[in-house]
Amino acid sequence: MAIPAYLRIRTELEQQIQSGALAPGTRLPTEAELQQRYSVGRATAQRVLTELSRAGLVERHRRRGTFVADGARQENLLRMVHPALHGPEIPGPHAVDSAMVIPAEDADVALPGITGDAPVNQVRRLKFDVEHNPIAVELAAVPFSLAPRLFDENLEHLTVHDYFARNRIPVAKSRVYVDPIPLDAATAARFGTEPGRAVIRLRRLTWLTGGGLAEAMWHIIRPDLVEFFVEQSVLAT
Repeated sequence: MAIPAYLRIRTELEQQIQSGALAPGTRLPTEAELQQRYSVGRATAQRVLTELSRAGLVERHRRRGTFVADGARQENLLRMVHPALHGPEIPGPHAVDSAMVIPAEDADVALPGITGDAPVNQVRRLKFDVEHNPIAVELAAVPFSLAPRLFDENLEHLTVHDYFARNRIPVAKSRVYVDPIPLDAATAARFGTEPGRAVIRLRRLTWLTGGGLAEAMWHIIRPDLVEFFVEQSVLAT
């Protein structure tokens, strides 16, 4: 499956920002300049800059332009619950480690309200930095009955919340938990590091409007390579 133009352009700019090739304060191309450089339409160029802004990588200023943010090597936790998010919750290159239908009891993530023998789609992905070092492992589990065609998607670039929106699956809310945990042996092997060190796990539950569970997922992140923040505007409206 071909990578959408907006995602290809966004990933290219993300890599330049996170590598330091585009330093904090650097002005990014305007929408018109992106259109000309990549031969894309205005909607595609606008989406690229909008999603970089939502990721906390750039700051947009009316009449002045778009600039690389001071905290460009940080990640905004609000991305994990943003209902309009497209592309993986943690920006950057992803690779699918495994994708299978298994019983909920074997999903490696707690699924409240789902019986142990119920089939679930389990997807495990790795996220890399610009030097292709693995910096995060992500695991998501979605009841098979809710998304029987989930594996028809481009799993490298899948956002589960976006999938729900496109397929009119009525989700109501998400909650993210932040857990400090010791690194287990399997994840340590994927990181190429030693088990037992303290790491951060971001755990998300998403519920349907009727109260049933729509998704359970987690990210385990190397805290030496990624710093997370939450930012909310306090300007009066």
